[in-house]
Amino acid sequence: MNMDNNTYRKFVKARAPKSPLAKDCFHAFLVGGLICAFAQALLEGFLTLEMTEENAKTLVPVTLIFLAALCTGLGVFDDIAKFAGAGTLVPITGFANAVASPAIDDKSEGLVMGVGAQMFTIAGPVIVYGILTSVLYGFCYWIWGMLM
Repeated sequence: MNMDNNTYRKFVKARAPKSPLAKDCFHAFLVGGLICAFAQALLEGFLTLEMTEENAKTLVPVTLIFLAALCTGLGVFDDIAKFAGAGTLVPITGFANAVASPAIDDKSEGLVMGVGAQMFTIAGPVIVYGILTSVLYGFCYWIWGMLM
């Protein structure tokens, strides 16, 4: 079947399920907000254990990364993501899932060629472009400081 681009778009549009945008946005907002509220509750809980604020603020992301990776390994994160969509992409939990998921999927290939090689297939570009953006921002900030 040879279709031109316009015919193909019409074909896909006719067969693609319609997305309930308002409902999807609400679910994303709800779950993303719950993740952030949970992080705040963790911070308050760590502070009540008489930790320093610096240590408590360090333990919150560590705990979120651990829980997101654990939920990914148990298959729970996928179920939450199906419900919440982009709401699970709260940066730290989404990143933990992006690292853990390919590693789990390819564990049968072994520790080096499976887990090690595939762990950053999704998260790697995020790291690269994040660092590149930071360098460019820092350079612009430095130039701006020189001009002022």
